[in-house]
Amino acid sequence: MLYRWRQGALEVFLVHPGGPIWAKKDLASWTIPKGEYLEDEDPLAAARREFQEETGFIATGPFAALGEIRQASGKIVIAWATEGDCDPAKLVSNTCFIDWPPRSGKKLEIPEVDRGAWFTIPEARPKIFEAKIPLLDRLIALLPGAQ
Repeated sequence: MLYRWRQGALEVFLVHPGGPIWAKKDLASWTIPKGEYLEDEDPLAAARREFQEETGFIATGPFAALGEIRQASGKIVIAWATEGDCDPAKLVSNTCFIDWPPRSGKKLEIPEVDRGAWFTIPEARPKIFEAKIPLLDRLIALLPGAQ
C-alpha cells in the first residue's frame, strides 16, 4: 500500500479493477495493487512485482508489514506499506483475458486496473473493498499522527 502525506493528511494510493464488470462501480470496489505468487516466491518480492505490473510504478521501500487479510473469496492477501508518490494519470497496467460475456467462450482483453487515485483515509474507507479496510487501520496504527 503506497502512502504519502499531503498538507498534513495521510493519503493512500488505490486502484480500480479494469473490465466491464467493474466499469460502473465505485464504492467498495477499489483495492491495493496485488496478485498471486508462487509457493517458493518471496511474498514481498511478488508484491513489488505486482505493484509494478498493475501500475507501471516502482515501489522502492522501506516496507512495513501490514499482515494478512482474507477476502470474501477466501483468498489470503499479504500486504506491506511504503511511503512514495506517483501520478495516477501516468498509470499503465498490464492486461489479462476474461470470458465476456460470461460463459460465452469469447475472450476479452482488459487492463487489470483501469485507473488509480489518491484518497485520504476517510475517503478511502467507502471506496476500498470491505475486506481490505483492516489494512487502512493497520497503516494508521503504524504512523504516528495518522488518522
